Amino acid sequence: MPERPLAPAPAETPAADGAWAVRRADEPTSMLRAAVRPRMLGLLVVLLAAAAVCGMLGAWQLDRAEIRGSRAQAEHEAAIVAADPVPLGDELAPQTTFRGELVARKVTVTGTYEASGQVLVRQRVHDGTSGYLVLTPLRVSDAGGTSGRDAAGAVLPVVRGWVATPQDADVPPVGPVDVVGYLQASEESGDGVEDGEVVAISSAELVGAWGGPIYTGYLVLVASEPGQSGALALLDPPTTPGSELNLQNLAYAAQWWIFGAFAVLLWLRMVRDEARGRPADEPTAPQTTAT
Repeated sequence: MPERPLAPAPAETPAADGAWAVRRADEPTSMLRAAVRPRMLGLLVVLLAAAAVCGMLGAWQLDRAEIRGSRAQAEHEAAIVAADPVPLGDELAPQTTFRGELVARKVTVTGTYEASGQVLVRQRVHDGTSGYLVLTPLRVSDAGGTSGRDAAGAVLPVVRGWVATPQDADVPPVGPVDVVGYLQASEESGDGVEDGEVVAISSAELVGAWGGPIYTGYLVLVASEPGQSGALALLDPPTTPGSELNLQNLAYAAQWWIFGAFAVLLWLRMVRDEARGRPADEPTAPQTTAT
């Protein structure tokens, strides 16, 4: 009887030795398939919850920034209103740069209003109503302080108040007048003077109509002697943009929102790694030496 050929012996399979075994990475797949795996969906829920918490904490800090900023602004305005005026000549000279710290500085100056140059600044809101600012040139006779006499003849724009319609604007007091008001920086140029109206309080534009030398800021009227009629509503002290927000709380809010965005980006990074088929913590096989 012919002998049967012997079957080949099965290949020996190396045994995995527990901690020394090398874990194989998953095969690469698409981002979408990796994202819908149960493990990744679970991580998404956790990280979205963390991002939501960070968003709420950021909103809370923003609310605190508004509350604390408004309180600080109210205290600042009260201090401005209670402050004694200082001579304009000690703070600002004609045709010199308007410094930021001069905003809302209360000053006093003597001069004469030039009624013929009075203009209206349109589209200005006061107490929620749109109307006009009455802007009148004051020809300075004495700015007081160390350089007060040197400012004689210069023009200072003065916002004497607000009116709802052009017909409500009155004429300024005649003759010399002592004026007290808050300083504010000149605005960017608008469309120029047209039919007795402007859109911006711009010294660069007004000097063409009023002559010079002119101040690079303007005055928001507080009081004058002799006084003007009560037809004009006086304005509150000027404020700077963002002064009603507490910067520290605003920074905390930004940090929380950044943390929330990081949580979402972290999940996307993990999905990408999952799709590439590379585990995040792949153990390394030990190296052996031949004996």
